[in-house]
Amino acid sequence: MRIRLLRLCAAALLGILAAAPDGRCRQDPDLASPPTVDRVVVYKSKRLLELRSGQNLIRSYRVALGRNPVGPKVRAGDFRTPEGIYRLDRRSLQSRFFRSIHISYPNTEDIATARKQGVSAGGDIMIHGLPTGFEDLGPSHASFDWTKGCIAVTNAEMTEIWHLVRNGTPIEILP
Repeated sequence: MRIRLLRLCAAALLGILAAAPDGRCRQDPDLASPPTVDRVVVYKSKRLLELRSGQNLIRSYRVALGRNPVGPKVRAGDFRTPEGIYRLDRRSLQSRFFRSIHISYPNTEDIATARKQGVSAGGDIMIHGLPTGFEDLGPSHASFDWTKGCIAVTNAEMTEIWHLVRNGTPIEILP
């Protein structure tokens, strides 16, 4: 009986291996590793954040921006979301928002612009989820701009972004 069972198992295994032309087992597409995101693009006027790999769109999300969204961020406290090319350089679970990924604002140009105006460029610009206690807003949070200059998504979307985007990924924020 045992020999017969072993033969059946061996035959099944050989059948599986024969189904793969290169002799290797195929990976279930549902278990495949997530796509590599090589850049993030934000279109402020569309309130849209895209995760991209080369020319391919991986995911897109509706976002809320700073309360004063038109134009680039110039100084601390202007409630604007920056415009330009930055990097996603660090992340935090210790935030009053559900997860946050820091944007490398201000860059040298932003600092020079602010200095010319005699003001601080500001900082602490993030992609983040919803504030504690407001999780139930869900996608409706993107119906208005409410941040101090950050880019906000739902908590579920933030979890997805957290897992798909690595530190060092460039982010381009367009008008």
